[in-house]
Amino acid sequence: MRTLLAASLAAAIALPQAPFVATPQDVVDRMLELAVLRSSDVVYDLGCGDGRIVIAAAQRYGARGVGVDIDPQRIDEARRNAKAAGVAHLVTFRVEDALQTDVSEATVVTLYLVASLNARLRPRLMSQLRPGARIVSHNFPIGDWEPDTVHPFTSVDGQSRTLFRWNIR
Repeated sequence: MRTLLAASLAAAIALPQAPFVATPQDVVDRMLELAVLRSSDVVYDLGCGDGRIVIAAAQRYGARGVGVDIDPQRIDEARRNAKAAGVAHLVTFRVEDALQTDVSEATVVTLYLVASLNARLRPRLMSQLRPGARIVSHNFPIGDWEPDTVHPFTSVDGQSRTLFRWNIR
């Protein structure tokens, strides 16, 4: 068990990381609205942290969700949060590198990663997502990929924010 934990921690340290910064609830709500979420959607949150985006998608829309994060502690927290919210049957959380995640099942992908990681994700997103899938990113674009929608606003905490949405065609 110790060897497995040590290997997991070493792998997490070796991977490029975005710092965990919780997305405020009003921003989560706007991200899901911008995604035009439906109960038939499968939401993948790459860099899910405490799971709040996929949990909100399950609670408000009845959507299924998958959260991916390289930090085992965040995944444990996300699982506890899903159970407490009563949506553990709709969501799954995995310790995984977002750059290696198979997103082919997703109809919506949400991101709050740094711009350099978003840019590295683009080939995977473009090759694996089916037409009609939507990608919503909080504050960071995906390289030079022109978004279909740009939504600037001021969140409840007074911060200037921008949401980007791309539609897979």
